[in-house]
Amino acid sequence: QVQLVESGGGPVQAGGSLRLSCAASGRTIRSDAMGWFRQAPGKEREFVASISWSAITTDYANSVKGRFTISKDNAKNTAYLQMNSLKPEDTAVYYCTAGVTPTRDKDGYDYWGQGTQVTVSS
Repeated sequence: QVQLVESGGGPVQAGGSLRLSCAASGRTIRSDAMGWFRQAPGKEREFVASISWSAITTDYANSVKGRFTISKDNAKNTAYLQMNSLKPEDTAVYYCTAGVTPTRDKDGYDYWGQGTQVTVSS
């Protein structure tokens, strides 16, 4: 069993940056693929980024490609999402996930954090 806690969200102006952290506890996430999803009010939860257990393979939604970077520090048992050039449409609750295989399917993950709010103003 692994517990995930996100942090780093908050208000930011368009064009700004935030780094989200996902701290894992309960066991190591060394062998886990990690993912980030987001959910805006009235919308479905959508894929943002994923990273393989080895951190060799990453995948991004087209809407964030080139602006967001996912990473994983096994020594710190933490995953990150660096978000640059933020846009108002990036406003959402961001969720960290852990699972066996990186996938864009939210049902493919076993563990979820409670989410952190990101609000981008124009």
